[in-house]
Amino acid sequence: MWSAVTARYVTDDLGIAGQLGVFGSSFNPPHLAHVAVIDAARDQLGLDRVIVVPTGDAYHKDSAGEPGAAVRLRLAEAAFAALDGVEVSSIEINRDGPSYTCDTLEEIVDLSPDTEIHLIVGADAAKNFAGWHRPQRILELGKVAVAPRSGIAREDVESVFAGLGAGERVEFLEMPEVAISSSQIRQQIAGGEPVGHLLPAKVAQMIENEDRYGTD
Repeated sequence: MWSAVTARYVTDDLGIAGQLGVFGSSFNPPHLAHVAVIDAARDQLGLDRVIVVPTGDAYHKDSAGEPGAAVRLRLAEAAFAALDGVEVSSIEINRDGPSYTCDTLEEIVDLSPDTEIHLIVGADAAKNFAGWHRPQRILELGKVAVAPRSGIAREDVESVFAGLGAGERVEFLEMPEVAISSSQIRQQIAGGEPVGHLLPAKVAQMIENEDRYGTD
């Protein structure tokens, strides 16, 4: 079984049928574009639940500005707690070694074999999907729901999945591109620029109050 750190976010039972979104990211920090993606996915895909999964050891990510996995988990909880049907899980943070999406989805399917999984990713990540750990296995476990990102053409993403023989396993979220990124936010904080308008209010407050990302 797996759970988030605090009792309010414990996922003790995934043994339900239905449509489940799985949204993984470093959330370093979580921002309003993440919220917009979740809202679009719930509405367009008819999701019954969304599990937000902060990465643990993200082997492919730059660790610059990393406040620690436990902090990123708390920031994710602050960002998404108010969203109906959304839970935050520490499944990858609790796992030793690199965080592989395939392992996370396999664990979810073991707990809930009758659930249809929609893995929610940005177009930038989807464009590199062929280089992920065991991409074919991920496609066996669920569909991939792609949110638009500036500079990434839908046709480029489609060609990646066509090359894997899985064009029918990708779905595209119809939503405006939200030009916000975690790296941009970290850079603005480092430069002393305001970022509150890019973040959920509770996340902005945590970053300011706890001096996350060197804000003092």
